[in-house]
Amino acid sequence: MTVRIDPATAARFDDAATILAPKRAGAQGCWCLSYRLPPAQNDALRAPHRGEELRRLCGRPTHAPGVLAYDGDEVVGWAAIAPRSELGGLGARHFPHDPDDPWALTCFRVRAGRGRRGVARALLAGAVAYAADRGAPAVVAYPIDAGGAAIDRTQASAGLLDWFLDAGFTTVGDTGYQVNGHPRVIVRKQVDGTGGTLTD
Repeated sequence: MTVRIDPATAARFDDAATILAPKRAGAQGCWCLSYRLPPAQNDALRAPHRGEELRRLCGRPTHAPGVLAYDGDEVVGWAAIAPRSELGGLGARHFPHDPDDPWALTCFRVRAGRGRRGVARALLAGAVAYAADRGAPAVVAYPIDAGGAAIDRTQASAGLLDWFLDAGFTTVGDTGYQVNGHPRVIVRKQVDGTGGTLTD
């Protein structure tokens, strides 16, 4: 499968919704806002306003809230990436701030039936390229160190450490969190605004 990565701009909001919207009408979905919004605001924001907030973020002229993966014309995945300073849902105790404000890659979502085909790794590379194109000094992430063990799709939404190490990231810390006994670590890659290849 050949995967194309594009920013989640206003013109592609419907594709973002295909990946992120709850499958049951009226359900309260994350819409990939839980890390972005401070806890009280996140708890208060209910459907349909969560989707409206993501639409607003996709429509900003500065940068998209994430990138989308396509197999031909079909959207097959999403990765959220933003400057760390925008992510009010990431508590500084476990997810520290850095003075140079790197961009943080916080979430992956691959469409059912499209796993194990390289979509997540393509999303990772595309998200890093997009951040670099927007002037990010570095990209950080908080993946799970599963040690080769199989974990389910929901648990893998933060990404797996192996993906990041293979993409040139370095482990720089530990969040103190565990997912089913597997630690979530902190990884970082310098990009210095030099590697962007994606356009809006």
